[in-house]
Parts: sequence; C-alpha cells; structure tokens
Amino acid sequence: MTAGAFLQVGRGRYRLGPSAAQIGTQALMNQMDSTGSEELPEVLDRLHHDTDGGLAFLFGLNHFGRAQRQCIEMSVGNSDLSELGANVRDVLTVNRSLRVGAAGRAILAHLPGPVQRRIVAEPVPRGAGPGVYRDRDKLLASLVEIRAKGYAVGVQECVRGWNSFAVPVFSAGTVLGAVVVLKPADEVHAPRERYIGAVRIAAAEMGRFVGAPEPEQYPEYATARGA
Repeated sequence: MTAGAFLQVGRGRYRLGPSAAQIGTQALMNQMDSTGSEELPEVLDRLHHDTDGGLAFLFGLNHFGRAQRQCIEMSVGNSDLSELGANVRDVLTVNRSLRVGAAGRAILAHLPGPVQRRIVAEPVPRGAGPGVYRDRDKLLASLVEIRAKGYAVGVQECVRGWNSFAVPVFSAGTVLGAVVVLKPADEVHAPRERYIGAVRIAAAEMGRFVGAPEPEQYPEYATARGA
C-alpha cells in the first residue's frame, strides 16, 4: 500500500501520491478497530436516537483513482435502506462523491486547494437530488462557509426529500472523514442547531478514537461531557 504514497516531481522534490489517502483511511480504520471497535456503533446508535431516528453514518476519506468517501459504519435502526428510498446506485455513485451532500462537502472543505478544484470540476453524479450545488462558484463558496462554521448542511443533495447534517472528523489537524445524519425533509421539525449539535458530539467521540478531541472545535462535546 505504501507504493505510490510519494511521487517525485523534480530533483529533490516530492508530493503525496494517490495511495496516501488510502493509507490515511486504513490508519483510521485500524485505530478505530483497536480503540473503539465496540464503542463506534454505540456512538452512531446514540446519534440515531438523539436525532429522533435519523440515519447515522461514519464516512472515511478514501482514494481509488480520485478522492472519494466510503461508509465505515452506520446506524439506521430497523429500517431497510431500500424502504427509505435509497438504492444501490445511490450508495455506490451519489453518496461516494465529495462534491455532493453534507458529508462529502464537510470532507472536501478541508482538503488541499488542488484536490478541491479537481473534485469541484467533476460532473454531478447521476441521481443526485435537486438541491445539489451545480454552480461551481457556489460550491466553492460553501466550502469556505463550512470551514468557518465547522459543519455542513445539505438540503436534498444526495436524495430527493432527504436533508443531511455533517461534521468532519480530524486527527492532528488532518481530515479523515465525517459523521453525518440524514433526515426526511418533512421530519426536520426541531431547529437545525439540535441536529448539528448531536452530530458535533458524535464527531468528537469519533475523534477520541484517533486522538483527543479539540474542545474549541466541538463545543457541544465539552458541554455534554460536563467540562
């Protein structure tokens, strides 16, 4: 796997290669396997409960040909995803793109500029919801807002009729993935801050598995833990 982690671009000059992101994702999964294998599903189960049945997912950053996301763990209760309007195409195409949905943009916002520009230049995946950012300038502007606020909100981006709330997961300042909860748009009755707060707490818990969470980044976490 280490082959391709670094590429020589000139005499004495190197840059990260295509397998670097794979190494990072594998490190995330290995670390969670060793420190949070039993707790990780519990965190998503709590998020599922605290958002009144929201579909809770942990996505990791992966790289296979291009930067994309992959689902590491989920908590959807007794629901069958097909009964909720999700199909295999949605999972394998729309939901893996970093330019679509709150989780994808939460990760994308913290990637290097050249990577962002390549992903923003990608076409919108077929099957994306009506709220997806098709204008690339607006998409880039949304990334600036995400970095400033620390979270992302998606309004019917991945699937028609579903909204999403996501917070990135970091280790040593590097984004490794994102926690996201999906809710049917007509069931988002509480102020969105409630859902954002619940996702922040879950993201901080995930961060604890790979390194201590930063209180200033996840203020709700410190409050919930009695700090």
